[in-house]
Amino acid sequence: MLALFTSHVQCSSDQVPLQDYTCQHPPYTIHLFSKVPLVIYISNFLTPSERTHLQEITKGTFAHSAVADETGQEGLRQTRTSQSTSVARDPIVRCIESRALLFQGFDIPRSHLEPLQLVQYGNDERYHLHTDWFTTADRTTPDVGGNRLTSFFVYVAARNLTGGGTNFPVLEGKYDERWCEFVDCDEAWENGVTFRPVPGNAVFWQNLGEDGVGDPATIHAGLPVTSGYKLGMNIWTRQGPLDERFRGVDEEDA
Repeated sequence: MLALFTSHVQCSSDQVPLQDYTCQHPPYTIHLFSKVPLVIYISNFLTPSERTHLQEITKGTFAHSAVADETGQEGLRQTRTSQSTSVARDPIVRCIESRALLFQGFDIPRSHLEPLQLVQYGNDERYHLHTDWFTTADRTTPDVGGNRLTSFFVYVAARNLTGGGTNFPVLEGKYDERWCEFVDCDEAWENGVTFRPVPGNAVFWQNLGEDGVGDPATIHAGLPVTSGYKLGMNIWTRQGPLDERFRGVDEEDA
């Protein structure tokens, strides 16, 4: 059962030395878009200072994004033309991890999180239709925590951006015009739903049904960036704990 809540603790937008940093969650707002599959749009999930920090600590670390094929073999493919990097776990990143865990209730430990991943898209770059959950057994073994239970895609930065929305072709659109702040209401009805890439906001969804089987309705795509630049962040939760070989050693738990 997911605990959906809005935090009421303000977070300063000023950068502070990490040794003086205290984790405080911003007063984000949730917008329930779909119950089945569970899809939620979150306003103000990241603070401006957190977004700046993520960009600073990952400068010069990006490489072409890999994709696993039907056999589980990872490689560079034209279906995903972005660049990505894993994010080192410092106090600010741990605070973002804690926020993602608290959003889902009190029963998922930090060990179930994959390392946070930043992904950047330039002109004409995209990620074709895919699911975050896996269909091959070697991608869902106990040492990698099983399959991906939930996903957040968080919009970290956008500069002179057109295009680059997150499209769910199976989801049905909404009629209330207030959704147009978060959803591209000009998208053709038959194309499903495209969430707007607003910096600081996020889309959350549940990948697996109650039976642990991947939900095909969570298929989605990162639409092409037609101009400008987009930086996003993946936060993936597994069904169980990941071995330290994959998650890395958490210094606070060492």
